[in-house]
Amino acid sequence: MTQMSHFRRDKMNSNQPTDIYGKPYHRGLFVAVFLIGAFVMVLNQTVISTAQPAIMKSFDIGTSTVQWLTTGFSLVNGIMIPISAWLMTRFKTKPLILVALASFFGGTLVAFCANSFSMLLAGRLIQALGAGAIMPLMQTVFLTIYPPEQRGAAMGINGIVIGLAPAVGPTLSGWVVDSRTWRDLFGIMLPIVAVAFIGSIFFIKDVLPIKKTKLDLLSVITSTIGFGTLLYGFSNAGTDGWTDTWVLLEILIGVIFVIIFAWRQLKMDEPFLNLRVFKSVEFTMAALISAVANLAMTGAEIILPLYIQNLRGISAFHSGLLLLPGALMIAVIAPIAGRIFDRYGAKDMTILGMFLLSIGTVPFFFLTKDTSMAYIVIFYAFRMAGIAMALMTVTTAGMNALPMELMSHGTASNNTFRQVMSSIGVAVMTSVLTNVTKNAMPSSSVLHNTPLKYRDEAINAALSGYHATFILATGFAVVALILSLFLKSKPNRSTDIDLDKLKEAK
Repeated sequence: MTQMSHFRRDKMNSNQPTDIYGKPYHRGLFVAVFLIGAFVMVLNQTVISTAQPAIMKSFDIGTSTVQWLTTGFSLVNGIMIPISAWLMTRFKTKPLILVALASFFGGTLVAFCANSFSMLLAGRLIQALGAGAIMPLMQTVFLTIYPPEQRGAAMGINGIVIGLAPAVGPTLSGWVVDSRTWRDLFGIMLPIVAVAFIGSIFFIKDVLPIKKTKLDLLSVITSTIGFGTLLYGFSNAGTDGWTDTWVLLEILIGVIFVIIFAWRQLKMDEPFLNLRVFKSVEFTMAALISAVANLAMTGAEIILPLYIQNLRGISAFHSGLLLLPGALMIAVIAPIAGRIFDRYGAKDMTILGMFLLSIGTVPFFFLTKDTSMAYIVIFYAFRMAGIAMALMTVTTAGMNALPMELMSHGTASNNTFRQVMSSIGVAVMTSVLTNVTKNAMPSSSVLHNTPLKYRDEAINAALSGYHATFILATGFAVVALILSLFLKSKPNRSTDIDLDKLKEAK
C-alpha cells in the first residue's frame, strides 16, 4: 500500500485526526485559527469599496485611479489561485499558511502606514498574494482533515467565510469611515491577523502530503498573463463597454494565453494545475453550478447597493446594514445545509437552493423609486438563503467525486473557474445596467424645457436598467437550477475513483 493510501486510510478511519507524521492534533483549534485568518482576508476584498471617496480626497486622485485598489487586488488574487495548486503539493501546510498570513499582515501594515496612493496600492497587492492562496488552501485542508461523511458540515463552515465576510465588508467600512478614518480599516485587521498568525504557530499542523515537483516556469508565465489579462479585460468591459478596442484586445490576449496554459497542462505528466479534474462529469457540473451561484451572489452585492445609494440616496453605511440580514442568513443556513448534505447528498438541497434564488430574484424586477426597504431586506435574505443551501453543498459534492491525490488541483481549478465566471457575469450585468439606462435616458432638450419631467424620466431610465439586470440575474439562476437536476441523488463517498481515467489526456 502506498504512503498516500496509508495517509488516506488513517484520515478516514481514525477518530483522532493526525498530521502527515502520524501525530495527533486538535482539529477544532486548527479550524478555528484557520477561519479567523481566512475571514479577515475575504473581508478585505470588499471592505475598501465604501472607503474609496475618503481615499480619493486624502490623496487627491480620481475614480479611475482609486479603482485600482479593487482591480489590482482582484487581479493578483486571481493569478495566485491557480498557482496555489502547485504550492499546496510542493510545500508543507503550516509554513504555507504562515507565509500567507505574514504576506497579508505585511501588506496590511504597508496600507495602514501609506503616505501616498502608490504605497497604499502596493500594500493591497501584497495583501492579495496571501489572500489568493488562502481560499483554495482552506478548502483543500478542510476536505482532507474531515472524512467524506463529514465534509458537508466542514464546507458549510467554509461557506460562512465565503458568504458572510464579503457582505459584512461594506457595512464595517461605512461605520469605520463615518466615525474614524480609512486607515483604521487596515488598523482593525492588524491585531486579528496577528492573532491568527500566533495561533497558527501552535495549532496548525502539516496535513497535506507533499512531493518534490519542479516549478514549470512556462506554466506560471502563461497562467499569470492569461488569467490576469482576462480578468482585467472583463473588469474594464463593465465600464468601457464590450466594443472598446482595448477591452477586446485584453480579452483576446487573455483567452489565447489561457488556451496555451490549458494545452500545456494536458500534455504534462505532472501538470502545474491538473485540468484533468474536469474529466469528472460530477465535478464539472458542480463547478458550473457553484460558479453561477457565486455570480448571483456577487452580482447582487454590486448592483443592489448602486440602487440603494444612487437612486434612493441612502448612505453607504445604511446600505450595508440593509444587506446584512442576507449575509447573516448564510452564516445560519450554510452549516445546517452542510450537515443535511452529509446525510442526503447535494441534489435536493441544490435544487431547492437554486429554486429559492430564482424566485427570490423575481421581486427585484418590480423595484420603484418608492420601494420599501423592508421589501428589499426580505427578498435579498430570501435569495441568500438559496445561495447558502447550494453554494458550498454542490462544491463539496464535486470535490467528493475526486480522489485525494487531485484534491488540491480540484479546489484551485474550481476557485479559478468560479472567479473567471464571476468576473464575466458581473461585467455583463454592469454593462446591461449601464447600456439600458443610457438608452432609456431622455434627451437633453427635455432637461432644458421641462426639468421636472427630465428628472422623472431619468429615474425611470435608471429603474429600467436595474430591472433588466435582475432579469438577467434570474436567467443565471434558472440555468443553475436546470443543471442541478442532473446531479447525483446520493453523496459520493468514494475517494478511490479510477485515477487513471482522470489522467488520460492524450
